[in-house]
Amino acid sequence: RRGPTLLPRDDGRASEPGGEGHRGAAGIAKGGAGGLQGVILAAGRGKRLRPLTLARSKAMLPIMGKPIVERVMDVLREGGVDEFVLVVNPKDGEILDRFAGRVEFAFQEEPLGMAHALRCAAPLIAGDFLLAACDSLVSPAHVAELLRCQSRADVSAALSLQRVARSEIGRLSAVELEGDLVTRIVEKPSPDEAPSEIASLPLYALPPRILDYLDRVPLSPRGEYEIQDAIQMLIEREGGVRGIFAAWRLDLTTVEDLLAINLRYLAEGRDLRRPHPSQLGAGTRIIPPVRIEEGVAIGERCLVGPRVYMERGSRLGSGVTLREAVVLRGAAVERGTAIGRVIY
Repeated sequence: RRGPTLLPRDDGRASEPGGEGHRGAAGIAKGGAGGLQGVILAAGRGKRLRPLTLARSKAMLPIMGKPIVERVMDVLREGGVDEFVLVVNPKDGEILDRFAGRVEFAFQEEPLGMAHALRCAAPLIAGDFLLAACDSLVSPAHVAELLRCQSRADVSAALSLQRVARSEIGRLSAVELEGDLVTRIVEKPSPDEAPSEIASLPLYALPPRILDYLDRVPLSPRGEYEIQDAIQMLIEREGGVRGIFAAWRLDLTTVEDLLAINLRYLAEGRDLRRPHPSQLGAGTRIIPPVRIEEGVAIGERCLVGPRVYMERGSRLGSGVTLREAVVLRGAAVERGTAIGRVIY
């Protein structure tokens, strides 16, 4: 059960009617004993993931039993982040319910870019922080390396980098490097205009003074306020922006990505769960690795696995063969169906 409805103010903060702020929403700089903050941008709906995001936001799509935003939180926490601010759409009741009392919320009503989202969270930020997207996973070791780098006296900010194909650079940011020093960053350049094939991933270890540049960020031709413009101002005025290369990343952009990430977690044996016998019809076989959650019903004479994730509230009819698949809540696979490498 959620507490009182919070009314978003124009600055993206939240307040209760007649109050001056709400712990766990906004209006205070930090919670707990005070530690390194992670600011996670989770207000986007995820148009490229439709129809999956018609019923829930991209941030709440499941990776082996947890929303992807929570998987990002787990990675950041293991890498050294202590506290979290989630920038969310105020109408996203599912994410508010899931994390109420565990994080602080800032509200972004319109998807106007990362710089705008960070402005919404600015009243909650009190020191150095890590800015992350809700849909991109890296290793905890990489997060720790970013934070160590940014803590050095000669470093103002540390950016997560990865070399990518030039055809891919158009949906990311490209950087220009001198050694490990970032001298230029460009958001979503065309392949011909990209300064390199080195992408800046949506993960940044930043100083609080980056917030001073946000008001100067212009509206881009795409109709958004880009965080890369603020970082470029930091580069030009202060310098000391360094790049750290990530060994790998997992991005959730398409339906195929959601399948691939879940299959990877299954192959690695993470958060597996075999079904209780009461969930299975007679003659049904389960081939590990699988995660079959409580509240799943599987009919008779089914063959399930390997590498299958069934979310709570899904069901299989009789005689279904299912392998390398994800079955989301509310989905019902009809009897006699044979499917593989699919999200249902």
